[in-house]
Amino acid sequence: MTKYFLSILVIFLLIGCNIEVPEADAKFGTQNFVSAISIIELHKTRNGEYPNSLDDLEFLGDWDAIWLSAVKYEKSGEGYNLYLERGWVGKPSLEFPANFKIGLGIKKTNVKWVVN
Repeated sequence: MTKYFLSILVIFLLIGCNIEVPEADAKFGTQNFVSAISIIELHKTRNGEYPNSLDDLEFLGDWDAIWLSAVKYEKSGEGYNLYLERGWVGKPSLEFPANFKIGLGIKKTNVKWVVN
């Protein structure tokens, strides 16, 4: 009975939020992509090289699994390829300023870099 009540409550809360899925996908996708980059780049700063896989990352918080499960990572030479796989429920198409990637090890991605 409690699970049923909580499920109904969550549904009503979500309906009341008036969040459109494409907008939510973009917001969550941005958060997932940027947070994954932060964790990967911190690993490089601490260890002198990019991780071979996301499993090599250390000192993760409980929420970090969310960002990391939403991306596909591949080490590539002295850098890495990072592909956004999920936003909130779907796979958004994101655009970032080209200046964002300066100093990062990203080689290939499905994010579009836009020159302002």
